[in-house]
Amino acid sequence: MFLKEYVANLINKYATRDPFELATLLNIYIIKWNLHEEIRGYYKYDRRNKYIVINSNLSDEWKRIVCAHELGHAILHPRLNTPFMRKSTLFSVDKIEREANLFAAYLLIPDENLFEYYGEMTIYDIAALHQIPIELIRLIFNDYF
Repeated sequence: MFLKEYVANLINKYATRDPFELATLLNIYIIKWNLHEEIRGYYKYDRRNKYIVINSNLSDEWKRIVCAHELGHAILHPRLNTPFMRKSTLFSVDKIEREANLFAAYLLIPDENLFEYYGEMTIYDIAALHQIPIELIRLIFNDYF
């Protein structure tokens, strides 16, 4: 639950849950680049500068998800250069990948909406409503229950 509170404080402090806006406010450079189709993005730390590189070929929804995930790395693992976020990264059991995914889930899904709809909607409905992968919804539910 520490991560949920950390993300909530970040959202309150900067008055946004938009990962692109947060990155800008935190002086993290965002670069959209033509990457291989298997690579969605990555985070790089170089000489006290932080960079999020996002595959420019992704849909706007996926760019937002990748930015949120890589922002999680930039904030939670600031001095680590992370490997490429591949299509299979959402299924990773690696600790830092799971933390970045959970960070993205808490950032992109308003908590009040999640439990407001819990009894009325399936997790698939919630994922579709917020335009995020079902795996991020599952991470939140696993973190709660």
